Amino acid sequence: MNCPFSSKPRWARRKEARPQELLAAALDLFVERGFAATRLGDVAARAGVSKGTLYLYFESKEDLFKAVVRENIVPALAEAEDIIDGYQGPSAELFREILLGWWEHIGATKLAGITKLLMAESGNFPELAAFHREEVSERGEAMIVRMLQRGIERGEFRAIDVRQTANVLIAPVIMLMMWQQPLNPCHVEPVDAGSYLDSFIDLCLHGLLSKP
Repeated sequence: MNCPFSSKPRWARRKEARPQELLAAALDLFVERGFAATRLGDVAARAGVSKGTLYLYFESKEDLFKAVVRENIVPALAEAEDIIDGYQGPSAELFREILLGWWEHIGATKLAGITKLLMAESGNFPELAAFHREEVSERGEAMIVRMLQRGIERGEFRAIDVRQTANVLIAPVIMLMMWQQPLNPCHVEPVDAGSYLDSFIDLCLHGLLSKP
């Protein structure tokens, strides 16, 4: 008699889900404890598997960290790049969409804690800093440069140094991400991210837009 349920055994489905469960557990612990203080045994325990099982998928803590970044942050970059490449509207609207989209998918989530981790521990783990710079930071900067260059070429933005302007745009967003983390106990007043971003976008566009 045919079983009405899936023929795939429960243990097989569980095995297929393990990498994602390990990555989710690793993200939680990296953000909570930092890289140095996170132990692979704790990641495995939170994911509900043995430490030996973790090593079937990831050779080291460094490999696990890289997989967390590639699984969660790199796809968001790729999506933003696709939006820029195919955008048909004004560059000011594109600027707003990219910035708010990045905040929604990265800045307002626990993924912002990865930036905090790197700022705090990159000196002790230069390989991780170099990895993040190559796969995230440089790619994100190039994306912003391309967006700014688009606006200049269309006559919507005034002529500027696009590379330096990209750095100027990135820094306040990183600062906002840090303010959302338990980083500064002296900062009592919470920062309203929506109002901050609205003010930031308004300030940027009034500096970027070409005069009629």
